[in-house]
Amino acid sequence: MNIQQNISLKAYNTFGIDVFAKRFVSVDSVYNLQKILAQEKNIFLLSGGSNMLLTQNINKLVVYINIKGISVDFENENEVLITVNSGENWHEFVVWCISQNYGGLENLSLIPGHVGTSPIQNIGAYGVEVRDVITKVEAIDISTAKRIEFSNADCAFGYRNSIFKNELKGEVVITSVSFKLSKNQHQLHTNYGAIEQQLTAKNIINPTIKDVSDAVIYIRKSKLPDPKKIGNSGSFFKNPVISSEKFIKLQEKHPTIPFYKVEANNNTGNTLSYKIPAGWLIETIGFKGRRFGDCGVHENQALVLVNYGNAKGSDILKLAKIIQQAILDTFEIALEIEVNVIK
Repeated sequence: MNIQQNISLKAYNTFGIDVFAKRFVSVDSVYNLQKILAQEKNIFLLSGGSNMLLTQNINKLVVYINIKGISVDFENENEVLITVNSGENWHEFVVWCISQNYGGLENLSLIPGHVGTSPIQNIGAYGVEVRDVITKVEAIDISTAKRIEFSNADCAFGYRNSIFKNELKGEVVITSVSFKLSKNQHQLHTNYGAIEQQLTAKNIINPTIKDVSDAVIYIRKSKLPDPKKIGNSGSFFKNPVISSEKFIKLQEKHPTIPFYKVEANNNTGNTLSYKIPAGWLIETIGFKGRRFGDCGVHENQALVLVNYGNAKGSDILKLAKIIQQAILDTFEIALEIEVNVIK
């Protein structure tokens, strides 16, 4: 393995932030990863770079997880079990599944990043979360360099959350993720308005998983900027979940506020809570499309912060904090950052 010196990480994060790794190594196998972990303890793990904001140079050894491969572990007439190595591109994996008529991931089309980071964030879109189809996660314990396995329950999945984002943050490296997908009688999730509208516009009455994927791709492309063209990390903030009492008061002041009902949310202690689109909150207070130097809020989706070319991570973080304070002042809602901020 070749450990390189002073490598720019601009090409390794979707925000396109130009910070440097003092030392950098790319690993393409579990064996090589274990070998590195046995030798080095002060490391910084890097995968797709799609859910992070780098605000400074990295003085640790940056270990880029580039382990590839897809294997079918079991299949019958109705379902298939697949194990995917962590370095596989997420969207390319979803496209491959659809080409095989494997259902369950179509709503998660065009989400940036690698397969290995999908459980950490419990990625989700249009009524589907990756935890719905994950059966197990395999990882390496950083302190011992030994393999460890997690069942779905072990992962402690929550809304954009998991054990890997909390208790085990910096403790393990995910090497593969296993999924249980459908082969027949796919359970389609088309109840989100945007998907229904797109299918209706195409006169599709009985959609296939590819139809749903195509609709999602169209919607995402129309709203979200391509990281290859303009630096971004997708949704920068979480959609806040508030109590029914707070929602009623908020709706009195803002009758047109959009919302989604959430059953039995443990964060509030209520049996019924309400998820409010963070993009609507940001747009309502006038931040959509605004530019602040070389960073700003995207013109088509207020939930997305962008790097117009040469913004520093600290610039984007400063803007995020300004938005958070404005939302708190206006709506009395604490807006949470979804991306992993590296300070």
